[in-house]
Amino acid sequence: MNKDLRIALIGLGYVGLPIAISFAERGINTIGFDVNKHKIELYQQGIDPTHEVGNEKIKNTKNIIYTSDEKKLDNANFFIVAVPTPVSEDKMPDLNPVISATKIVARHLKQGDYVVYESTVYPGVTEEVCLPLLEEISGLKLNIDFKLGYSPERINPGDPVHRLNNIIKVVSGSDKEALEHIANVYSIVVDAGVHKASSIKVAEAAKVIENAQRDINIAFVNELALIFDKMGIDTKEVLEAAGTKWNFLKFTPGLVGGHCIGVDPYYLTYKAQILGYHPQVILAGRRINDGMGKFIAEKCVKKMIAQEIPIKNATVAVLGLTFKENCPDIRNSKVYDIISELKEYGINVLVTDPLADKEEAKKEYDVNLVELDNIKEVDAVIIAVSHKEYTNLSLDKIKSLYKNTHNKKVLIDVKAIINKEEAQADFDIWRL
Repeated sequence: MNKDLRIALIGLGYVGLPIAISFAERGINTIGFDVNKHKIELYQQGIDPTHEVGNEKIKNTKNIIYTSDEKKLDNANFFIVAVPTPVSEDKMPDLNPVISATKIVARHLKQGDYVVYESTVYPGVTEEVCLPLLEEISGLKLNIDFKLGYSPERINPGDPVHRLNNIIKVVSGSDKEALEHIANVYSIVVDAGVHKASSIKVAEAAKVIENAQRDINIAFVNELALIFDKMGIDTKEVLEAAGTKWNFLKFTPGLVGGHCIGVDPYYLTYKAQILGYHPQVILAGRRINDGMGKFIAEKCVKKMIAQEIPIKNATVAVLGLTFKENCPDIRNSKVYDIISELKEYGINVLVTDPLADKEEAKKEYDVNLVELDNIKEVDAVIIAVSHKEYTNLSLDKIKSLYKNTHNKKVLIDVKAIINKEEAQADFDIWRL
């Protein structure tokens, strides 16, 4: 099978790139395809803008080509679609990327080929939206001419521990033979083994609830943070105490953005509402999590007022823009909610991030990123993302960012990475 297998990854982002590299490293002829020509040029130069596999692997891995030329896909017989599935501004599923990818695959689909989707979707998309396009454009018939499957991605961007090879892979297929072949293909790169779902819809549902579950759990601790703040209780200290019980689930409050946890629940709720059921718990969790940026900004303003800092034309430094720590991805970053709310108060906001791309930040959020060393004379600092560069910051370095006119320096530590006891002498510190 390895000798005849020719993989094509459609979409070379945080999910597709590690998969493509993994197959190539195991000796499988692999085509990495993306419509973004600039991204392909970077890969061809040995540059990894995702930071998921690293420049050295991009440069040195054999058996892989990077291309935006559709014609190259004629050489593949096993297509894996790993494109983003975002939501629109009104929180409706945006299937345009997966539909566009499906049309590309369909134009190069041949007798005996396999198509597997990894993109997060609501149950039914693979068979009800993608399959008709594959059949119509290719002129081929499912399970007669080609096979279909779904295997939800489980890659956690920025996580060096949980990788493709050591996470159990859920697989599904359009018939028994498809399931076995797809399971065998993924077994080449997934050392942890595969779980064979009974149907494509079961696999789709499994993926969408994984992140919905995390979203709800984080919403719970975020709501606790809102309550404890009113009580004058430190949430981190409460969670540390409760965490001593063996079955206490250790979630922490924070901003819930990105292209998974903050998005996937809307795919499930959309489908539920079409079927006549209005989800309550899931959407309540989403409302809580979507409101945390505003709450943090308001807390910063209140702290500044308490220190008698004039709000109009004050300057606040925001450290971090990406949606999570140690990851360059700024998509759906809730840090921007903090920035936007501060600007509503007439505050000047300086934003820095060692990992985010400056051009992307400008294009996506109209934010001009500045270097940390160029930040001076601010009235308050918000550490919004716990990048390793920020967890290693000394209190003296943080102090150097401020004006020297205030009694105590307002410091908002969203992820609780600063030693509160050590900081209290010089800072009016608050953490979520």
